[in-house]
Amino acid sequence: MPGTFTYVYLLRSESQPNQTYVGVTGDLKQRLRDHNAGKAKHTSKFRPWFLETYLAFSNEEKARAFEKYLKSSSGIAFSNKRLR
Repeated sequence: MPGTFTYVYLLRSESQPNQTYVGVTGDLKQRLRDHNAGKAKHTSKFRPWFLETYLAFSNEEKARAFEKYLKSSSGIAFSNKRLR
């Protein structure tokens, strides 16, 4: 549907700045609230989080592929050099 986006986002923990998280969502503001409310098991122990970077994709499949790439070793290196 035109006008809708899927976001790939990068979070950084305020309490432990070496902790980062990469995710994908259709509602960026709500997803950040969920992470900070402890609703995501993987990120709950490193709260609070702040949004460091996000990219909007008009194609959900491409967004999910990019998220998967950012979680790979070469994607981590790319994000550390270019997105953080």
